[in-house]
Amino acid sequence: MKKVVSLAVLTALVAGCMDLNSKDNNATYGYDGFAEEQLAPAESTLNTNAYLMAAAPKYYIGSPYKVEDVQYIPGEDLSYNQTGIAGIIPMELNGSKTSDGETFDSNQMVATSKTLPLPSIVKVTNLDNGNSVVVRVNNRGPFVNTRIMDLSSAAAEKIGLKGTAKVQIQVMSDESIAVKNATLGETVKTETTTVQETVSETPAPAPTPVATAPVAGDYSVQVAAVYSEDNANALARELASYGNATVVRENDMYKVRIIDLDAAGARRVIDALRNDKGMSPGLLKAGKWINADSI
Repeated sequence: MKKVVSLAVLTALVAGCMDLNSKDNNATYGYDGFAEEQLAPAESTLNTNAYLMAAAPKYYIGSPYKVEDVQYIPGEDLSYNQTGIAGIIPMELNGSKTSDGETFDSNQMVATSKTLPLPSIVKVTNLDNGNSVVVRVNNRGPFVNTRIMDLSSAAAEKIGLKGTAKVQIQVMSDESIAVKNATLGETVKTETTTVQETVSETPAPAPTPVATAPVAGDYSVQVAAVYSEDNANALARELASYGNATVVRENDMYKVRIIDLDAAGARRVIDALRNDKGMSPGLLKAGKWINADSI
């Protein structure tokens, strides 16, 4: 009888150890992040995607500026793929307004950038561990030259970033275009499509300036923004063959623009500057920034 009891006890103990080992393995697997990363974000991913792709109060690019004597020129770059050091946005900024008019929420997958349009959608990969997260860039910063981007605490936690880490930042072009269109609405797309239908197939070496007074829908191609008035004037003279090159002063910046263009002329100027000069010009319509490839 004692042998039977002992055997039963032994069997129970072995079974109990097997259960404990099973639980320990699951806990360790989840603790390492693999189980939680595969299961927990499934529902939140849907919510996050809806937030990522929502229209912002405004589409913001902004003017060139300096940080610690380094100049940064914001602009659209759908091929953006950079590596650098990323940090974490301070929690005390939670609830503050971002550069595109949103309210910063540290619980959302958001980030800052010195140059990317706001909002933009990018993939951030922690090069220390290979973990990635998709974030919505909706604010300017960080205003130090040692970091390329700051992430919300939620996004930082997602990729295991504690303090700072080297990351790779890749613009997601389709998503960025979609969130831009959502922010700007469909009016720009409709108007530019209508204008495109009237474009003459006869090529012209330079755009024809509009002789009448400026009206809503006029285009300007911005070539550069510099602090030196002499340099700006020299560049405007160099680009005179492309159209009505002029220098516009805004605050302490001198912006070289080719103005009074219709859609066809703006398209020709942009293509020519890219091909002839290797430049990456920006495009304004009625004084507002739009995608240079939207016409």
